[in-house]
Amino acid sequence: MKNIDVLNTLFVGIDVGSQTNAVYATDFYCVKTFKCSVDNNQPGTVLVTDKIAAFMKDKQFNSLVIAMESTSVCSTHIANFLSTAEILMPFKPKVRRLNPKTASAYKKTFIGEGKLDSADAFALADFARVGKIRSEPRRGSHYLALQRLARRRLRLVEAVAREKNYMLSNIYLKFSELAVIDDGRQPFSNKYGATASAVLTEFLSTEDIASMPLSDLTDYVHQKGHGRFTNPEATAQLLQQAARNSYRLDKCLYEPITLALASSFNCLKAYEKEVKVVDNAILQTIKGFNTHEYQCSASIPGIGPVYAAGVLPEIGTIKAFKSHNSLAKYAGAAWPPNESGKFQAGDKHLSKQGNAYLRYYLLEAANSVKNHLPDYKDFYSKKYAEASTHKHKRALAPASRKLIRLIFGLLDKNQLYTPVGGENLT
Repeated sequence: MKNIDVLNTLFVGIDVGSQTNAVYATDFYCVKTFKCSVDNNQPGTVLVTDKIAAFMKDKQFNSLVIAMESTSVCSTHIANFLSTAEILMPFKPKVRRLNPKTASAYKKTFIGEGKLDSADAFALADFARVGKIRSEPRRGSHYLALQRLARRRLRLVEAVAREKNYMLSNIYLKFSELAVIDDGRQPFSNKYGATASAVLTEFLSTEDIASMPLSDLTDYVHQKGHGRFTNPEATAQLLQQAARNSYRLDKCLYEPITLALASSFNCLKAYEKEVKVVDNAILQTIKGFNTHEYQCSASIPGIGPVYAAGVLPEIGTIKAFKSHNSLAKYAGAAWPPNESGKFQAGDKHLSKQGNAYLRYYLLEAANSVKNHLPDYKDFYSKKYAEASTHKHKRALAPASRKLIRLIFGLLDKNQLYTPVGGENLT
């Protein structure tokens, strides 16, 4: 770590558990050491803080580095406490939460140590001692508040996607043609929309649709679509044709499948309602966020408050990253080299070893930005044409990498986005 006198620094490793924390402290030469085990609660953390402060004063250390694994929320409280404890302030504590994969790989270099909490704590302290820390910085409470909301939103969006994927099987059972026909013969642009929901839950079988007079079905489609269909009669014809071409269910399946579909539609409504609630909470919370960082990122066309709220708290301070390459690696949006001797692999896979939440929001933001910036649209189209399979994903990944360079540049220089060459923003 930079800007510390390693010879006068105490390196502390904390193996965080849900109930207890193992602590190991050492100097640079591994001569002056102590270890202890305390409860993972407020009194236990106060005790270990006092022990660290007393040891530092006794051995005349002038700086402090604390390393622990980023174990979900279990390490949040102790990291916040140690970084703000008044008794440790004279030593300017540097608290770092390590990627568990990185810490685990380093622990394996201690052959024959076995699996002991004290040994794990020692490995973490030694990891800090040898200057290996390349971890995310501890973030303040305002980052954590926004992060929890953004992550909750992602969970809800994923729940919507899972429910829709699950529904497809029941849609196929009840109305097989509606689930599989191509867009040209599809009566509804959205299988999960209001009109499709009404058709799948209010009609007990496809026979009822197939035998219904076309004029009545047209009126039904017009009513359920709230007048949004430009040609409800054509939609009714496509719907009736799909019903006639669909497989017929045994009568004992009519009611259970319809009930299952109705339940799924209710779940979708609940999830989508909660997404709106969380979006509103994000808008309120981001008002108290770092104004400059938010304005810099939100100035990019296509990145609104929600995507900014997803990206910024995961990044933390941009000063923690020396380049856009290190930010990309942290997000898992990089392509590690794959070569040996004179061999160089032509097909490289995305790392995906970094922050999954940050990577998700960067991909979603890139998908939005390409619809607003011609430069990104052209770049995406080029990569889309080059890909042979999974075209959208293979084009979106490099587009997100391009966006990372832009975000890093704006945040690092504290600048707002300005169009290049007078490009037309749509």
